[in-house]
Parts: sequence; C-alpha cells; structure tokens
Amino acid sequence: MNKADLVDEVAARTGQTKVAIAATIEATMDAIVEAVAGDRSVTLSGFGTFEPKKRKARTGRNPRTGVAVPIPPKTVPSFRPGNTFKDAVSGD
Repeated sequence: MNKADLVDEVAARTGQTKVAIAATIEATMDAIVEAVAGDRSVTLSGFGTFEPKKRKARTGRNPRTGVAVPIPPKTVPSFRPGNTFKDAVSGD
C-alpha cells in the first residue's frame, strides 16, 4: 500500500474528502519527522513508537581493497511496533 492507497482507504472509512485526508496524513508525517529529527520520540498508543537511535562510530572495510574506513557516529530513525500492532500482524 502506498500513500495514495492509504488516502483512498481512510477517505472511504471516514467519508471525508481525499484532499482533506491527504493533507492530514501529510501533516501527521511531517510532525513525526520533525519530532524525531529534533531528538524526540513519538508514541502512538497501540500502534508504536518512532524514535531517534544513535549509532556509535565504528570501523568498516572497503570490500574491494580491504582498507579500514572510519564510519562516523550517526542518528537514524527507528520504529518499535506496539503490542496491538504486533498482535494484529501475528494473528493473535
């Protein structure tokens, strides 16, 4: 399912226009991205938690030459599904 399919599904379930739903979904995604980029987590009860994770600096290897390459520390987005989400997917 892509974003357009999601908009169609939510519009059908709520009876609202696709334009209104698309704007709502876009604003929701923007808010989540801004919060996680600002080093905050976003928890949606039953759905899951979006949060920034910090990766430590490490040494990698260039697969062609075998030369050690320093990899700097980095912050990446992470998602942990909530119990309701996990149960729905696993069929419990």
